[in-house]
Amino acid sequence: MKIVIHGGAGSRKGSAPHIHDALKEIYLKAESCLKKHSALDTVIYAVTLLEDCPLFNAGTGSQLQKDGRIRMSAAVMDGKSEQFSAVLNIEQVRNPILIAKALIQEKDRILAAECATRFARAHGFAAYNPKTKERVKEWKKRVGESGMGTVGACAVDRKGCLAAATSTGGRGFERPGRVSDSGTPAGNYANAFAAVSATGIGEQIVNEALAAKIVIRVSDGMTLLRAFKKSFHEVRNHHYHMGAIGISRLGEVMVDFSTEKINAAYRDKKKALVVLS
Repeated sequence: MKIVIHGGAGSRKGSAPHIHDALKEIYLKAESCLKKHSALDTVIYAVTLLEDCPLFNAGTGSQLQKDGRIRMSAAVMDGKSEQFSAVLNIEQVRNPILIAKALIQEKDRILAAECATRFARAHGFAAYNPKTKERVKEWKKRVGESGMGTVGACAVDRKGCLAAATSTGGRGFERPGRVSDSGTPAGNYANAFAAVSATGIGEQIVNEALAAKIVIRVSDGMTLLRAFKKSFHEVRNHHYHMGAIGISRLGEVMVDFSTEKINAAYRDKKKALVVLS
């Protein structure tokens, strides 16, 4: 049983000083959850905690788009069933990842914009305003990106089942209608061999098909380490800015990034807790 989480990748400029403590607390809660629950339930739980923390750009505290509205995206993938579900540009909900979870058993598993919000209301998810004073202040200054974005989690449970979950508030100050990688297999992917969650510049992550590419390389026989190294060699050759976390069915954990930093938490081979921030 292992879990790895991230709270976005980007520049060091404007980094909140309390991110380290928040990541550590959320990781320990998620790790405890994994002892009694499946990988799927655990990554969803971890991401809800990250969404509820206003330090991260997902759920509460999401970035505002150019028109001053918040539109969020989230995806979950169960490695056991290989089912992917997502919401794109959903509004006025507290935890987009929970709506993505609710879609995993539906025939139509990816919903966007107003239709995603209507689905949330029809399934009992109350209206919620995720704006914070800090994000509004940034928007008024037309800051755009705060330097970090997207949250995610990957886990393998006691049965060897894998799952990945990813959520984002977007790039910040983007054109309404822009779609993030977080709601696609490029940013979130899992199967019976590995699970990966990505973060960074969404268009570049989509160009690389990063999460799916890494997982498929592991499926084809590469170790997770080799799959990450090869994939991020390609990322750096393209001068792209992104990061990713991953875990294999063997319990290998990987974190890599081409940005200045990444916020992440995991246990190393000696079972020591590592928090990057």
